[in-house]
Amino acid sequence: MSPVKNIKIFADGADIDGILTLYKNPLIKGFTTNPTLMRKAGIEDYEDFARRLVKAIPDRPISFEVFADDFDEMISQGRVIASWGNNVNVKIPVTTTKGAFTGPVVRTLANAGVIVNVTAIMTEQQVARVGECLAPNVPAIVSVFAGRVADTGRDPIPVMRACLAALSDRPKAELLWASPRELLNIFQADEMGCHIITVSHDVLAKLSLVGKNLDDYSLETVKMFHRDATAAGFAIATPARRAAS
Repeated sequence: MSPVKNIKIFADGADIDGILTLYKNPLIKGFTTNPTLMRKAGIEDYEDFARRLVKAIPDRPISFEVFADDFDEMISQGRVIASWGNNVNVKIPVTTTKGAFTGPVVRTLANAGVIVNVTAIMTEQQVARVGECLAPNVPAIVSVFAGRVADTGRDPIPVMRACLAALSDRPKAELLWASPRELLNIFQADEMGCHIITVSHDVLAKLSLVGKNLDDYSLETVKMFHRDATAAGFAIATPARRAAS
């Protein structure tokens, strides 16, 4: 039984064994990755990794990102990535490294029928600009990095609500809550009407804790502290210990 009502959970990562394990979980509705995660995982051949994943997971969406930094090459890479499978979504960063809005790339690929996943978004204004570039009848994903917004001391929920409203005239576009920091974010995103949330493997591992009795959890925590202190051989020279020695 799913712990959430409507939101789709996508697993975010680049460890192929971990991805294939999560593929067996019907709660996971799709997968995302990015060049940074792939580099950390030691991936050396981008296309080979992507094609192996698509072959192993042919029936759930998988997002792969372009890494070019000029519009023409982004479009070219996007077309190639889209050709790897019918379930492939093409991630396009919202700007180049020089801050140029990638709307022309998004518009060209969307009008060609490519399902884009516009990524690294942080503001309602960026979402509104992206929405104007999407093809009304072509599905798309708009990824807002709510976790990074929260890292700046801002409450991400009002931001995400505003982003959702900015996409109101693009019914085929789904708002994605990216970079969650804790399991609670899944429930927050679900409650405010977000369509998708990407969740790292370490956060997904906490799903078994949903609904756990807090008294039991408290006792387990106490036992953990005691067990680790004992295993470490820690000692404090209290008067009673000094007398005993």
